[in-house]
Amino acid sequence: MTAIPRFTGDAHPYGGGDPYADYRTADFPFTRYANLADRRLGAGVIAANDEFFAQRENLLVPERAAFDPEHFGHKGKIMDGWETRRRRGAGADHPWPAAEDHDWALVRLGAPGVVRGIVVDTAHFRGNYPQAVSVEGTCVEGSPSPEELLGDDVKWTTLVPRTAVGGHAANGFEVAAEQRFTHLRVNQHPDGGIARLRVHGEVVPDPGWLAALGTFDVVALENGGRVEDASDLFYSPAGNTIQPGRSRKMDDGWETRRRRDQGHDWIRYRLAGQAQIRALEIDTAYLKGNSAGWASVSVQDGEDGDWREILPRTRLQPDTNHRFVLPSPAVGTHARVDIFPDGGISRLRLYGSLTEEATAHLTARHQELGG
Repeated sequence: MTAIPRFTGDAHPYGGGDPYADYRTADFPFTRYANLADRRLGAGVIAANDEFFAQRENLLVPERAAFDPEHFGHKGKIMDGWETRRRRGAGADHPWPAAEDHDWALVRLGAPGVVRGIVVDTAHFRGNYPQAVSVEGTCVEGSPSPEELLGDDVKWTTLVPRTAVGGHAANGFEVAAEQRFTHLRVNQHPDGGIARLRVHGEVVPDPGWLAALGTFDVVALENGGRVEDASDLFYSPAGNTIQPGRSRKMDDGWETRRRRDQGHDWIRYRLAGQAQIRALEIDTAYLKGNSAGWASVSVQDGEDGDWREILPRTRLQPDTNHRFVLPSPAVGTHARVDIFPDGGISRLRLYGSLTEEATAHLTARHQELGG
């Protein structure tokens, strides 16, 4: 396993030009997993002990942090992140913060699951970032209030121990806890600013909820589906196609570069479990001059099963939601959408229900992970 790069210390003061020119980052292997703290999934920063300079909600903004060197308000420099005031000691004899002093924010994950890695991004916090950070997780079902989460009866598990971080950097941490989490507590020691928080992991849905729904989207990210691979990620991530809701703009879907050969593009998915698929949707919302011309959908039952086409190559219209009812249920654990010759789709929906075997497996895993 490749060691995760560590960034510590101040970044250089901003000297003009592109503020990301000296930004410190790396390729973290866990970022192949979905961001469980995505606002589109319903994630939120539900409380913080201090947000004097910059609001806690900025932590989960999907776009990277922006920087305007001349943007000031009546409290001081306005930053695109979460920034607390400077802590002070007990008095003149000891003006420095105590070792245990820290600020915190409570984050509700948009989809509960197993956390594989966390990115604490201090972009543009060059000399005002925290000295160290730590992250804890808990699993509390329902919609607990901040007061309930901070109660003595809630058990928190350390995901990231107190670790020094760097300014103006993407600080990545692999997480080894094999548990299901619903909420995180992000701590910065003793104070400072964090621009963005990304929590990468595997969605573990509540099997009771899926059973109550009966028929649901078995490839949706919030229900445990995920993208395994795609032929092209030039303009936008393939994972956008299984996000909740309809696309809101062109880059909220999946778009490939223009092909100059006789090939085609595709995405391969793993479903929430073995499922019986009865209907599907292919949406090209906001893709008007660049939607795929045609698409087909296939399913595979098991890792070594044969691919079986359930929707033959079909003409797509731009900026349109296409619905198809299958003549008979199709059973599979994986799905693939092929588009011809290139272009994009915004969403794929596969409506069906889990088989008894898949339901039993999901229930057992849910219990093993503490759900």
